[in-house]
Amino acid sequence: MKHDFMSHELRLPELTLRGMLLGILITIVFTASNVYLGLKVGLTFSSSIPAAIISMAILRFFKDSNVLENNMVQTQASAAGTLSAVIFVLPGLLMLGYWQGFPFWQTFLLCTCGGCLGVLFTIPLRRAMVVNSDLPYPEGRAAAEILKVGSHSATNAGKSSGMKEIVSGGVVAGLINLCTSGFHALADSASFWFQAGKGITQFPLGFSTALLGAGYLIGIASGIAILVGMIIAWGGFVPYLTSVLPMDGDSTTKFAMGVWKSKVRFIGAGTIAIAAIWTLIKLVKPIVEGMKISVHNMGMSGDERITHRMDTDMKASTIAVVFLAIMIGLIFTFYSFVSAVDISSSLMIILIICGVIISVCVGFFVAAACGYMAGLIGTSASPISGIGIIGIIISSLVVYAIASANHLFATQAGVDFATALAIFMTSVVVSIAAISNDNLQDLKTGQLVGATPWKQQVALLIGSVAGSLAIAPVLNLLYQAYGFTGAMPRASMDPSQALSAPQATLMTTIAQGIFSDSMDWSYILIGVGVGVVVILVDLILKNTTASLTLPPLAVGMGIYLPPSLEMPLVMGSVLSFFVGRYILQRAKERSGEVLAEEDAEQCNRRGVLFSSGLIVGESLMGVIIAVIIVFSVTSGGSDAPLAIFGDDFADTSKWLGLIVFVLMMVYIARLVITTKFDKEQALAILAERKANENK
Repeated sequence: MKHDFMSHELRLPELTLRGMLLGILITIVFTASNVYLGLKVGLTFSSSIPAAIISMAILRFFKDSNVLENNMVQTQASAAGTLSAVIFVLPGLLMLGYWQGFPFWQTFLLCTCGGCLGVLFTIPLRRAMVVNSDLPYPEGRAAAEILKVGSHSATNAGKSSGMKEIVSGGVVAGLINLCTSGFHALADSASFWFQAGKGITQFPLGFSTALLGAGYLIGIASGIAILVGMIIAWGGFVPYLTSVLPMDGDSTTKFAMGVWKSKVRFIGAGTIAIAAIWTLIKLVKPIVEGMKISVHNMGMSGDERITHRMDTDMKASTIAVVFLAIMIGLIFTFYSFVSAVDISSSLMIILIICGVIISVCVGFFVAAACGYMAGLIGTSASPISGIGIIGIIISSLVVYAIASANHLFATQAGVDFATALAIFMTSVVVSIAAISNDNLQDLKTGQLVGATPWKQQVALLIGSVAGSLAIAPVLNLLYQAYGFTGAMPRASMDPSQALSAPQATLMTTIAQGIFSDSMDWSYILIGVGVGVVVILVDLILKNTTASLTLPPLAVGMGIYLPPSLEMPLVMGSVLSFFVGRYILQRAKERSGEVLAEEDAEQCNRRGVLFSSGLIVGESLMGVIIAVIIVFSVTSGGSDAPLAIFGDDFADTSKWLGLIVFVLMMVYIARLVITTKFDKEQALAILAERKANENK
C-alpha cells in the first residue's frame, strides 16, 4: 500500500519500541567508533546515513515497518556522530593530570545534560531555520533521499538499499586496520624528509582508509583548504623556524617535529580561533532574525498556530519538565566536581552557579550558531573545534576572575583546579554545540520524508542519553590501551602509539596558558594574522568566482593537524572531485540533460556509502583491537599482542601500506564509474519530488 507520508491524517508506526531499542544499539556502537576516530585524528563522522542503511536492512523484516520509523532510528543514532565531540575537550583533564581516568557518572551526566540542552535549544529554531528557510542542509537532504530510495527498493525486488556497500566497505577497512594496527604488516603512514634551504621539512603520506573515506565525503573545497594549511605549515613556517632556531642535539626529523608541535601548531590554533569568531559574526544577523520569528510563533494562540502533524514540536510543559531535570543534573554534576576540592561553601556555590550559567547562556548561542552552520554547509564541516576554542577562552576568563578574587592561585593545586574546572565547563558547551549541530539537520530530513517533529525531538533526547552511556567506558578503554599524547597510564607504554587527541591538547594548552601566563601568545597572534588573510582570500573568491571557496577553518586545521593524517583526507576529496566530474559528464551523454543529475547521484551514492563503510569499519576495528590490548596489558602481556612483524619489517610495511592505499582509491573510483543507471528508479524519484513540490 502506498502512503502519502506528508498527510496530516497519516497514522503509521513512527516512534516505536523496537525502533528505539535498535537506535540505542546503533548509537552505542557508532559512539564508540566516533570516540576512537576523534581521539586519533580529531575528526568524527556523521552517523545518520549509515544508521539509516542499517535500520532499513533490519526493519524490513517487519511487515509494518516504514520510512518514518527508519527516520526515527537514524535521528536517534545521529547523536553518536555529534555527542562524541565532547572528546575534543574532556581528555584534557587527564593531560592536565587532574583525572586519572573518566568517572562514569560525572562523564555520563555531563554529556547527557549537554546533549539534551542542545536538543531543547534548537526546538524554537526549527520553524525559522528549517521550515521558513532556504538553507540547503546537504546531509539532511542526503539522508532523506537514502530513506526514500530504501523505502522504494523495499517494495521492488532486486533494488539495492546500499547495505552491501556499507558492509563491504566496513569489512575491507576493518581487515586493513587489523593488518596495520594489529599485525603491523602494513604501515599507517610514511614521511620523506628533506632540506628546504637551511631548514627541514617533509612530504607526508598517510594510508588510513577511514580518512580516505572521510575525504571523499567532505568535498574538494575543504580538501584543498586543508592542503593549503599543510603547505603554509610545512612549506613555510616549519622550514623557516628550523633554519633560525637552535637545534638541541636532536635528530633533524625530531627537531622539525618538535618545532611544529611547540610553535607551528599554535599558529594553527590562532587561525582556527579567528576563523570561528568570523563565522559567528556572520551568523549574528540570521540568528537574531530567526529568534524573532521563533518568539513570535511561541506567543501565538493555539488557534493561530499551524496544527499540521508535521509542524508540532514538543509541548511547552514537557520542555519545561525536561529543562528542570537538566538543571538539576547540571547542578549535581558541577557539585560533584567542585566538592572534591577543599574550598569554602560560598565559593563552591558561586562556582556551581557560574558553571550552570555559562553552560546555559554560552550553550544557547553556540546552539543557534552551529544549527545555522549545519544547515549551510553540513554537520561534518560545522566548526565544533572553533566553538570549543571560544568556549575554553570564555570559561577560563570567567573562572580566572573568580579564582583571582578568592586567592585560589596561591597554590599549584588551586591553579590546577581552576584550569580543570574551565575544561569541565567547556565540555558541557561542546556537548550542546554538537547536538544542536545535528538536530536541525535531522529535522530537515524529517520534513522531507514526512516525520512528526516532536517525535524526532524525543528520539534525539533518547539518543543523547544512550550515547552518553558509551562515552566514559570507551574513553577509559582507549586510554588504557593507547594512552593520550602527554597522558600515559603506564610508564612502559610507547608514546608513538598514543592517541593524539589534537583538540583536547589544544584546549588544555590554551587553558593552562591563561591561568599560568606561561604560553607564548605570539604564535597564536601570527595565526590570527594568517586567519585574517585567509578570510580575505575566501571573501575575494566568493565575490569573484562562481564556486571557488577557501574555508578558513579548514585551513587552520591543515596547519594544526599532523600532516600524515591530513594527506588521506586531501586525496579522498580530490578523488571525489575528479570521479564526480567524470560521471556527471558521462551522465549527460548517456541519460540526457533531464536525468543527468539523477544518473550521477545514483553512481556517486555507491561511493558515498562505501566511504561511510570505510570509516565505520576502521573505527570499529580500532575499538576491538583496543579491547584486546587492554586484556593483554592487564594480564601482564604485551602492548602489541597481535603483532606478527617487528621493526625490521618497517620499510617493507610502508611500501605495502602505500600499495594497498592506492588500490583502495582505484577500487572506489571503479565502484562509482561502473554503476549502471536505473532509469525507472530515477523517474520515480523525480515524480515524487514534483508531487511534493506541487503540494
